[in-house]
Amino acid sequence: MQTNFTENQLRDPAMVSSESAIRKCVHCGFCTATCPTYVLLGDELDSPRGRIYLMKDMLEQQRRPTPEVVKHVDRCLSCLACMTTCPSDVNYMHLVDHARTYIAENYTRPWADRALRGVLAAILPYPARFRFAARFAPFAMPLRGLFGRVNALKPLAAMLTIAPRKLSKTVLPRDSRVGAGAGRVALLQGCVEPVLKPEYRAAAVRLLNRTGYDVLFANGEGCCGALVHHMGRAMASHAAARRNIDAWWPMISGEGLDAIIITASGCGSTIKNYGFMLRDDPDYAHKAARVSELATDISQFLINAGLPPGNGRNLTVAYHAACSLQHGQRVTEAPRQLLKSAGYIVRAPNEAHLCCGSAGTYNILQPEIAGQLGDRKAANIADLNPDVVATGNIGCSIHLGQRMGVPVVHIIELLDWATGGPAPAAVSDIQF
Repeated sequence: MQTNFTENQLRDPAMVSSESAIRKCVHCGFCTATCPTYVLLGDELDSPRGRIYLMKDMLEQQRRPTPEVVKHVDRCLSCLACMTTCPSDVNYMHLVDHARTYIAENYTRPWADRALRGVLAAILPYPARFRFAARFAPFAMPLRGLFGRVNALKPLAAMLTIAPRKLSKTVLPRDSRVGAGAGRVALLQGCVEPVLKPEYRAAAVRLLNRTGYDVLFANGEGCCGALVHHMGRAMASHAAARRNIDAWWPMISGEGLDAIIITASGCGSTIKNYGFMLRDDPDYAHKAARVSELATDISQFLINAGLPPGNGRNLTVAYHAACSLQHGQRVTEAPRQLLKSAGYIVRAPNEAHLCCGSAGTYNILQPEIAGQLGDRKAANIADLNPDVVATGNIGCSIHLGQRMGVPVVHIIELLDWATGGPAPAAVSDIQF
């Protein structure tokens, strides 16, 4: 695609990156077939190609974002299925991230939208705040139906739908060393996951220990920055990245780490992008690149870690590939191979490449589209008649768990169970 950015504009590294992505687009339209919002809505402006035209015009002309442009950029899930499909290697992720930052800096949203985004950014990345807020959700639950009938309040209804009915006990992370000599790994603590599903971390620690690895937790680590990053809050996401790099660096520069293990694939996609995010920061560029090299999804790590033989109890597992894993990180085979090696019967649903609609805070900010995509995904999974559904991302787990008639668990819980750990909490009361 021809571009006309000025020399002055191209002094901005973010603009250089976006100009490069736009120039690679050849209008082929392959991306439209794999874009969830285009498949659902049929609007060219809700396809990657259509959004690229909108973003090109906005960035190139330095226009103030219009409500129409913001609407279509907001509808993008950042699932990155378009990048998997694109024959021209357009880096749509970096382009849409830049566009969101530009919108955040140059567009005044309606007050209700501003307030909602402010609340999400102030609460979700902080486990203690999130846990405190979640305690009040049951009291507001009777209002969910009313909120759902008012457009401006639909995000509140979505928040109540996601909120847990009962909170698990707070479990503080503790280093777990086995001294088996396999190596040392740091395990990302996360922000939403330890509040909603602390059992994921527990299963990951047991499994990593079982393969001979010492599991360490970094003091001072916080949210990976993904939640604010996708809202265009670049300063906040970069600050989160720097904080985490500072927390991990003593481990990396000291005795060393074999990997930084991540159980939430949405976080993994962001941490693997730290090197790009901080590429122009003279104090952090090198460190960020090293952290991105070490960042590894737990399935990606375990495929070479030598798991012991497993007893899958002949269960049929529907594997839901989270977009942030299959498209964002291009990790596609490892989860399935691990489940099969552990003795499970693994099946994939139709339209496995399409997003389930969770996408971080998307299911709150765009509840209607997220709901339609979630229902579509759940129906495709149900056609497999599985005993259990497995995924590698907390958001997908919660979003699909509301729609499935069978348990939805993390792949790590099933691998832990098959190799000697306890049954996942979601399946413990079910007879197979």
